[in-house]
Amino acid sequence: MFLSFKKKTIILVSAFVICVTSFLLVLSFATSSATVAPSNGFVIVVDAGHGGHDGGATGVATGARESDINLAIARSLRGFLLQNGFEVVMTRSTRDGLYGSARTGRKMRDMEERRRIINSASPDLVVSIHQNSFPSPRERGPQVFHAPNSDAGKVAAQTMQQTMNAALNSTRHARGGDYFILQATNYLSILVESGFLTNPEEDRLLNTAQHQEKIAFTIFKGIVSILMGG
Repeated sequence: MFLSFKKKTIILVSAFVICVTSFLLVLSFATSSATVAPSNGFVIVVDAGHGGHDGGATGVATGARESDINLAIARSLRGFLLQNGFEVVMTRSTRDGLYGSARTGRKMRDMEERRRIINSASPDLVVSIHQNSFPSPRERGPQVFHAPNSDAGKVAAQTMQQTMNAALNSTRHARGGDYFILQATNYLSILVESGFLTNPEEDRLLNTAQHQEKIAFTIFKGIVSILMGG
């Protein structure tokens, strides 16, 4: 009788813990920008790709601008990070580009300003957020890139890719990429392509607040795994 009671107690307690954990996860999802926790000592630069006149890729089904989706995910990610004690520096927090009022050389001015912000922040990690495109509309899923010559970047990108694959039902592999933002500084950097705007189904999904929040939370989990080992 005692053994049977004990087993029932353990089962009930376990069920309670699972319910509480699930509730806290949902609560965290719903309040990603609610509070700022005490600092954990890590500094993250969140880079919302493109902006201003540079809209990036265009949604094949929705006509949405990549730059706007990037910013929405970046803002949500910032909330999750602040809520868990990370210091966050955004390269941009509005729809504007970072090139100032200049009419010429906008792209280079924009990228140089991102470089300046990263160097000023001295971050533990730079996460650049983008959306992908490809001639074939069948391509889908997240893709994470690292600087080709960075061993630490490769490990970080692989960790993020595994996290995103598990959450978004993908089997892609992290890859080296010749992107300015990955090689602009000596700080650990990865670039996250959240999905393909050239896939009609994924384009529609990427334009929903719920999916943007899911991607942001998944990137947050990947950051924790990269810097804190879990």
